[in-house]
Amino acid sequence: MFAPRRALVALAAGGAVGAAHAAPQEFTIDPQHTHVHWEIRHFGTSTSRGRFDAITGSITLDRESHSGSASFTIATGAVSTGFAPFDGVVRGPYVLATTEYPSAYFVAQRFSFDGERLASVTGELTLRNVSQTLTLRAQRFSCRQATEPAREVCGGDFDTRIERSTFGITHSLPFVADSVRVLIEIEAVRQ
Repeated sequence: MFAPRRALVALAAGGAVGAAHAAPQEFTIDPQHTHVHWEIRHFGTSTSRGRFDAITGSITLDRESHSGSASFTIATGAVSTGFAPFDGVVRGPYVLATTEYPSAYFVAQRFSFDGERLASVTGELTLRNVSQTLTLRAQRFSCRQATEPAREVCGGDFDTRIERSTFGITHSLPFVADSVRVLIEIEAVRQ
């Protein structure tokens, strides 16, 4: 339910696993191939799930030094659970409060590697005007040269957990869990 555009940051970091380049490169998030999914335990029985689709952002990546920066914005009103009445609850004042807080942000500048493999990206998530350090673990990440159209694309899958109460979202505790699993699929295109 929470908008880790940090995932996008992770994408930028992951690009560092490719061949070394002398200068930093700029990447732009591909919104058609970037989504933030969330899942949370409901009444200790089933798992409620949803996703955010409206994500924008950019990444600067220096592959030679395994460094970079990223900045992502997630439109909180673009949350979808597959059930319109529940979407209204999630967008409402007790959960995301999308009228008052229409965007969530993730900004990262720390990428950690295990050899040449991107292991994690750490930055700051801001949700409901509360900021918290967040680390995204890379499940996989790679860069490829696409041919139609010709361009370099980097992408991967990342995951993390957040405690929703940290961001002032305490509605339905303890019946709905505090811990929210966040899964990010991301692709970005070199500019």
